[in-house]
Amino acid sequence: MALNPPLRLDAQALKDVAQAASPKSCQCPLGACTGWESVTEDRWPAPNLTVVGSLRALTAEGEPDQGGEPTFEEFHPQGTRYESPLAPIAPQFFPYNRCDVFSCSRCERVLLRYTEFGGYYVDHRVRALNADLVVDAPLPDAAA
Repeated sequence: MALNPPLRLDAQALKDVAQAASPKSCQCPLGACTGWESVTEDRWPAPNLTVVGSLRALTAEGEPDQGGEPTFEEFHPQGTRYESPLAPIAPQFFPYNRCDVFSCSRCERVLLRYTEFGGYYVDHRVRALNADLVVDAPLPDAAA
């Protein structure tokens, strides 16, 4: 049985998903996640989450697009940093270009999740989606 690939979301679609949500206070083990936070599998409330889409470049079969490695460049025009709750959410830039988007059935929050791979570790990271921070910033190469 083939599963449907996740819907590829661009910046506007991501903003629309965030604006359509009606988040409530949640007491789940994730916490606020206003900036990127490490979340172990035992803290990830999988039964309450539904995949809304993906910010990763995907093939028609829902597999990661091998047409090119997504950039590791970050987008911080106002001098924010990766972990900042005020950092812009720019889907074409790292780490957003490696994220899947989830909706929680309990609190109705929308969450971004990606996995950081290191030499000896795997680290799942989560950030709550804030529509006010979503920006449609083109990659520098795209502007040329």
